[in-house]
Amino acid sequence: MNAENAIQVSIIVACRNEITHIRRFLDSLLSQDMEEISWEAILADGMSDDGTREILDEYRAKNSHLRVLSNPGRIVSTGLNAAIRAARGEIIIRMDAHSWYTSSYCRVCIDTLEHTHADYVGGPVVAQAEGVLPRAVTAAFHSRFATGGASRFRELDYEGWVNTLPFGAWHKTTLEKIGLFDESLVRNQDDELNIRLLQSGGRIWQTPALRSWYSPRSTMSKLFHQYFQYGFWQVPILRKHRNLSSWRKFVPVAFVLVNAIAVAALIFAGASRASLFGPILYVWLILLAVYLLVDLFASVLAARLQGWETFLYLPLIFCIYHLSFGLGFLMGFLRLALPKGKAFSTSVDSAWTRLTR
Repeated sequence: MNAENAIQVSIIVACRNEITHIRRFLDSLLSQDMEEISWEAILADGMSDDGTREILDEYRAKNSHLRVLSNPGRIVSTGLNAAIRAARGEIIIRMDAHSWYTSSYCRVCIDTLEHTHADYVGGPVVAQAEGVLPRAVTAAFHSRFATGGASRFRELDYEGWVNTLPFGAWHKTTLEKIGLFDESLVRNQDDELNIRLLQSGGRIWQTPALRSWYSPRSTMSKLFHQYFQYGFWQVPILRKHRNLSSWRKFVPVAFVLVNAIAVAALIFAGASRASLFGPILYVWLILLAVYLLVDLFASVLAARLQGWETFLYLPLIFCIYHLSFGLGFLMGFLRLALPKGKAFSTSVDSAWTRLTR
């Protein structure tokens, strides 16, 4: 490939307050093998106030390939769209500031787009962390019990057609054809875009040749917050398209709903002194026991990969995955059911905004 025929590539990134990860990501970006490829990287900063913007400007001053944009919308979808609109490349490669990549990542993206004739290509995401608790979160991330196998990109050796990917590459014309990311979505904007891509007749290809590493949430509270948001923002997608990228996402919702109904039934039966209190309690305890046994079994399997010391955390972490997503989904429906214009009190609305955004 000579300079006259060089492929024009735009790497796009949306970030906000990534002071912990941004240097490692930028070093990974700048280590890409881009010989004979004309490229640029557009970083949309969501008005960071933790020093991230200063680091972006520092790297930009040293490398002419980098461009930094302000993203006043402060969410991923508005940042990615701003970067796509500003992109000059024929091929768009999306990267994430929480991740780092093999040096051949961009080159393999380009080759895979060409050879598979897919509309979107990407690879598995490898969670990697240090410390017992973060490693336990990592182990759960790659367990089918956490998501029911709904996300193929957690399977490191899978190659083939899939229904969604978080990161990867498209031709810019593909994005212009189907429309850009939905800016009403704070989370799950990649799922929604992929639904539209598939509905338009497009295809998505996953290959293990594209490998990246991801830093999972390091505390249980951050993990709960993350998956509560994932559940909450699935509701607008369901309302918009009348389907989800996988039916398995309903499983944690059903789990939370069944337990909520059981507790409500027990309270009602106890208050009314109904004879059904005993049978309801018995059935509920059986369901909890079955879940706990499966949880413990999945924890053993996951701990074998990340170290037995992670086993102490894994049963609770799996519960957090399921409860937070299910609660978020149900809260999304509750919010949707409120009459338009219905306002919370200032304090409650502020807390709600922090939880869902």
